[in-house]
Amino acid sequence: MSGWVVVAGLGPGAQALVTPEVTAALAEATDVVGYIPYVRRVAPRPGLTRHESDNRVELDRARHALELAQAGGRVVVVSSGDPGVFAMASALFEAFEAGPPEWRALDIRVLPGITAMLAASAKAGAPLGHDFCAINLSDNLKPWALIEKRLRLAVEADFAMAFYNPRSVARPEGFGRVLYLLRETCEGARLIVFARAVSTPDEELRIVTLADARPEMADMRTVVIVGSSQTRLIPGTRLVYTPRGVPS
Repeated sequence: MSGWVVVAGLGPGAQALVTPEVTAALAEATDVVGYIPYVRRVAPRPGLTRHESDNRVELDRARHALELAQAGGRVVVVSSGDPGVFAMASALFEAFEAGPPEWRALDIRVLPGITAMLAASAKAGAPLGHDFCAINLSDNLKPWALIEKRLRLAVEADFAMAFYNPRSVARPEGFGRVLYLLRETCEGARLIVFARAVSTPDEELRIVTLADARPEMADMRTVVIVGSSQTRLIPGTRLVYTPRGVPS
C-alpha cells in the first residue's frame, strides 16, 4: 500500500517544542486527524485536509485514519504531548488489531513528543528526578475504585506522581477526593506543583503544600505533580526537585 499513518505528538503547546521529525511528517501529510483543538494547531495549506472530531471518539478517529491510509492517504494522527501517554497511539493500535487483515500491510509509525508532565517538571525544576509514576485521574475508561487503589499504592511506594486530567466540568468532584485521600496518607507539608498550560501564553505555575492545595487549582489543562516524601523546595527560590537517591 502507498498510504501510511504517523501518530505524532505535538508537545505541550509551544511550536518550538514540536520535534523536527513531527514537523517533517506534517509537511508530507495529505490528511491530519485528531481532536478539534489539536488539529487546529496544524496550519492549513493546499493539499492538506484536516479531520476534526470530539474527544470521546478515539476508536472511530483511529479507524478513520486507517481507512484514509488504506485508500492511499499520508495520514498524521495528532495528539498533544506524547502520543503514547494517555493519547492516540494506543487507540490507533487497538483499532488496527481489530481491523481487517489488509491493514497489516500499512506503514504505521509513532513519533514521540514532549509530554505535559515532562514540560511541567522542567518548568518547576526536577520534581520527577527520582522514581515516579503517571496516573490519569479520568474515570471515563476505568472505575474510580481502580484509580484510588493505584493512588494508595503509589503513596505507599513513595513515588512522586504526575496526574493527568485532574478535574473537568463533567466530574469536578474527583480531584477533591484525590486530595482527601492524599491528606489521609501523606504529611501536610508534601509539595504539589500545579502546572497549567505550560509553554503557552496561558501558562501558570503554582507550588503549594498539600495542606494548602484546593480542588479549583486544577482543570483539564493542568498537570499536577505530587512530590515524594523526599521532594524539596530550595529555600529562597521556586525550584522543586527530588534527590536522585533515597537515604538508606
